[in-house]
This record gives sequence, C-alpha cells and structure tokens, in this order.
Amino acid sequence: QVQLVESGGGLVQPGGSLRLSCAASGIRFRSTTMGWYRQAPGKQREWVAHIGSQGNTNYAEFVKGRFTISRDNTKNMVYLQMNSLKPEDTAVYHCNAWSARGVWGQGTQVSVSS
Repeated sequence: QVQLVESGGGLVQPGGSLRLSCAASGIRFRSTTMGWYRQAPGKQREWVAHIGSQGNTNYAEFVKGRFTISRDNTKNMVYLQMNSLKPEDTAVYHCNAWSARGVWGQGTQVSVSS
C-alpha cells in the first residue's frame, strides 16, 4: 500500500524559508520520479517541481531560483527547500510518486503572510 506523508509546513513571513519533507512507503522509491505539487484555495492543484531517480530536477517557472527539490533514497524521503517565500506561495503542498500517480497524502499547509 502506497503511503505519502508530508510535513514541515507552517506560517512564515514573506522572504522567509521552510523545508518540506515527504516520507514515502509502499513504492520502489529509488526507481521512481517524485514530485511536489500545491493547491491554493479556489485553485487547481499545480506542479511545483520533480526529481528523477538519478537526481535530475525540473521546476515550475514561478519557483525557479527559490525552491530546491532533493531526495534521500536511503530514507525514502523527498524534500522541498523553499526560500524567498511570497504570499502567492500559500497553499497545501503535496508530494506524489510518478509510479503511483493516483495516491496523494494529506499535504502540509504553507502560509506566507506578514
């Protein structure tokens, strides 16, 4: 059974930083691409970044230069380091395994406000 558990969200001021974590189980973690997505109130879920099994990364334009995705295959963990946060980054952030696209965790709330 695939399980994804996100953590690390919170309330932060504009310009601040947060590091999100995602613990994955029930998948062949080291061989699957992992992605981060977000959903703001009243909006559709959108892709933020993903990291391939070999560590290759891709980012949405609106987070390039500010967010960094990484993974630890020894711990089945994927991370999202978020710097220079903006109010428009406020959303529930989810991770997803591309080998199990239909499975989503509960997400972690990120709120950016002064």
